[in-house]
Amino acid sequence: MNITATYLGTATVLLRIGDLTVLTDPALDPAPADHPGARPLRRTAGPALTAAELPPVDLVLLSHDQHADNLDPTGREVLAGADLVLTTPEGAERLGGRAEGLAPWESRKVTAGMTTVTVTSTPARHGPEGTEQATGPVTGFVVAYEGGTLYVSGDTVRHDALTEIGDRFRVDTAFLHLGDAHFPSTGDRAFSMSATEGAALAHILGARTVIPLHFDSWDHLAEDPARITEAFEGDPELRGRLRWLRPGVPETL
Repeated sequence: MNITATYLGTATVLLRIGDLTVLTDPALDPAPADHPGARPLRRTAGPALTAAELPPVDLVLLSHDQHADNLDPTGREVLAGADLVLTTPEGAERLGGRAEGLAPWESRKVTAGMTTVTVTSTPARHGPEGTEQATGPVTGFVVAYEGGTLYVSGDTVRHDALTEIGDRFRVDTAFLHLGDAHFPSTGDRAFSMSATEGAALAHILGARTVIPLHFDSWDHLAEDPARITEAFEGDPELRGRLRWLRPGVPETL
């Protein structure tokens, strides 16, 4: 089956899996953009494609709805036009419409044309233990299709529950949310994986290919992307597995 991925920026990827068109975490506002809140967010670079340039979307995989770097106002407009949105149960309740919530390890079959995939929700935790009430629930996803499996981590830090993903699935391509997100108000506590943590998770998953996401375009994603390359290429077992997608360019997986 032909699989293509187009990186739009941050955690937003346009996937074509056979006849199925999938969009992850649609954050599509132009930059600069400021989003106030307890931890203000500032977007410094816009997406590689605008909302108007996107094809009709069959499925949105939304890791969470509560932060603008994963779902912003323009992304909400795109989400409203999608045939189906899969996210957390809490997010689905807030969003309504075509949004459906999946609890960890719950699955849903999705069909478009001649293509059927099985989407399974996977554990994620958007910060250090004990910060769940502040960050809110998050999910990752495994997408199993004829001939392969994709994993999209969602915004998560490295924690023990992720180990079970490698036990349950043979992951071909892993899209990992990295960036080592930090905020002035929370000191040294991280709210997404660092390059080192991403490499450690890649070992557990055994993925043939690892594609970095969530490392650019926002002030709170401060880790130099070069550190991601160093973490993977410096590890003999991971060397050659890292793949950077060119923004706005459809690439075959």
